[in-house]
Amino acid sequence: MANEQHTRSASVRPRAEHDRSAPHGDPRDVLARLTGGTDRAGRVTHTEHLPPRNGRHAHWPDRIRPEVIEAVRRTGIERPWEHQARAAAHALAGDSVIIATGTASGKSLSYLVPVLSTLLDGSEAPNGRGATALYLAPTKALAADQRRAVAGLAAPLGTAVRPAVFDGDTPVEEREWVRLYANYVLTNPDMLHRSLLPGHARWSSFLRALRYVVIDECHTYRGVFGSHVAQVLRRLRRVCARYGAEPVFLLASATAATPGEGAARLTGIRPVEITEDTSPRGETVFALWEPPLTEYEGERGAPVRRTATAEAAELLTDLALDGVRTVAFVRSRRGAELISLIAQDRLAGIPAPRIPGAHPDTAPHPG
Repeated sequence: MANEQHTRSASVRPRAEHDRSAPHGDPRDVLARLTGGTDRAGRVTHTEHLPPRNGRHAHWPDRIRPEVIEAVRRTGIERPWEHQARAAAHALAGDSVIIATGTASGKSLSYLVPVLSTLLDGSEAPNGRGATALYLAPTKALAADQRRAVAGLAAPLGTAVRPAVFDGDTPVEEREWVRLYANYVLTNPDMLHRSLLPGHARWSSFLRALRYVVIDECHTYRGVFGSHVAQVLRRLRRVCARYGAEPVFLLASATAATPGEGAARLTGIRPVEITEDTSPRGETVFALWEPPLTEYEGERGAPVRRTATAEAAELLTDLALDGVRTVAFVRSRRGAELISLIAQDRLAGIPAPRIPGAHPDTAPHPG
C-alpha cells in the first residue's frame, strides 16, 4: 500500500532463507494467489499491467570530471541511463531540472554526478571552496542517509568533497566546521529557515559559492507546508543574489503528478522536466485493493470497512509466507511499527516450513 506522502515502511522477510531467491511466478500469479479465496475475490477493484522494459544507456557529458566517472565505475556502474545523462547535462549548463522518474531509476546519481564534478572543480580554487552545494530533505533521516551515500561515492576523491549534515542534532562544535569548511551541506527546510538564513552573514563564504540546491522528495512540499517552504526558497534566492550567486535547483521525485508546474511553484523557477524513465523495469501489476465491510456500523448506521492497517498486515503476512519480498509503505512510523508487529505475530503462530535435508534444530525461526 503506497501513497504520495513521504512514508515509513514495514517489511517482513520470507520465512525460509532458501525462499529468497526462489522463483514465485510473475506478478499476475502472485496477485492471483492473494485473491484466490472467495472472501478476497471482490477486494481488487482495478488492475493495471505494465510490461517489462529494457533500459537505454548513454555517455556522461564531456564536462564531467574523469575522477567522478571513475568513482561511479567503482560502484559497478559503467554507463548512465539516458535520463541520468540528460539531467547531468542540463545541470552543468546552468538549467534548473526536476527529475521525475520511477523508484530505483537512479535519480540521486543524476544530480550527484554534476554536483560532485563541480565541487571538484571548486576545490582547485585558492581557498579550496570555490563551489558549494546545498541538499534539502524533508526529514533528518533522509539527509543522514544521503550523506553516507555521498561520502561513499566521493571517497576516492579525497578531501575535495566534504559533505556534512547540518540539523538540530549536529553538535555545536561541529556546526562551526560545517559553516567554514563543508562544501556539500545536507539539511532540511526548518534549519534553513531558522538557522542558516537568519545567520547568512556568517554563512557568506558558503552562499557566495553556492552553485546547486538539491531538493529531494520535492512532492512532499505541498499544501500549507509547501507554501511555507516556497517562501523560504525565495528568501534563499534573494540572499544568494546579495552575495552574487544564482544557484541551479535540482529537484527529484518519483510521484509528482505535474513535476514542472509543482517545481516552478516551489522554487519560482521553471525547470527542465526529465520525465522519461530509461532505466530497465520488470513486469509490474498495479492493483487497487479495497478492504471489506465489517459488521460494525458508524455514524447513522453507515457501514464500516476493515482498517487499512489490518488489511496491509494480513497481505504482508501472506506475501512473506509465499516467499515474496515485500515492503508496506505507511503514512507514519507508528503505523509501520503496528503493521510489522501484527505480521510478525501472525507469522509466529504458523509453523515454519521444514527445509528438505535440514536438521530440525537448524530450521529457520519465523520472521
